[in-house]
Amino acid sequence: MSESRDSIVLTGFEPFATFKANPSWEAARTFHDREIDSFTIRSFQIPLIFNEIKPRIIEIIDTQKPAAMINLGQSARPVISLEQVAVNLVDLTESTVLYNCGTRPRDQTLEVGAPKAYFSTLPLREIFNELQASNIPAEISYTAGTFGCNQLFYQSMHKIAKDRLNIPAGFIHVPCLPSQAAQLHKEKGRLIPSMDLNTTIEALEITIKTTLRRVRK
Repeated sequence: MSESRDSIVLTGFEPFATFKANPSWEAARTFHDREIDSFTIRSFQIPLIFNEIKPRIIEIIDTQKPAAMINLGQSARPVISLEQVAVNLVDLTESTVLYNCGTRPRDQTLEVGAPKAYFSTLPLREIFNELQASNIPAEISYTAGTFGCNQLFYQSMHKIAKDRLNIPAGFIHVPCLPSQAAQLHKEKGRLIPSMDLNTTIEALEITIKTTLRRVRK
C-alpha cells in the first residue's frame, strides 16, 4: 500500500423516484471524515444519472487514491446484500423506475470491448460472517441487477482494473428505510421490507473494519 492511500472511499446514491432520502447515502454520509484504524473515511454521493456515474467514479478514484472502495445502493430486499458480481450491461426494459435523468437504456453495453463481468474484491465471506455474528441479516448475492447499482459497481471495478490498482472494492445493497416502506404502502399499497438506519450503519462499520483487515495484510 502506497503512503498516499490513507483513505477509504464510501459512495451512496442520491434519492430517486418519489423518495426524499436514499439509505445508501444516509448511511455513507455518517462516516465522512471519521477515522477508523488510522484511515480517514471519505463519503461521496453518486448521481443516479446514466451519463454522470462513470465520470464521477473516475474523478473520485483519481483524486482520492483510496486504499479501499465500498459502494452502496438501495434495494427492496430484507437483508444486507453483499454483491459478488457486476455485469457489463444496463437494461431497464422491464423496470418501473428510470434514471433521474429520465433515460431508459435497453440491452446496452456499459464498456465496449471490456470484460463481461467483474467480481468483487471485498472480503465478502468474512464480512458475511461478521454480520451474522452481530445478528444483522445478510446474504452474499449473485445479481446486482442491470440498473444504476450494477452500473456503479461495474464501472468502479473497470476503472480499478484498467489502472491496475491493487485495492479491495465492491458493492453492497442495503434495505429501504422504514419511512420509505411506509411511503410506498401509503402511495401504492405496496409492502416492502425495511431496515432501521442505525442497523445499516452498524453493518457498514463492520464492513469497513473487516475490509481494513484485508488492506493491512
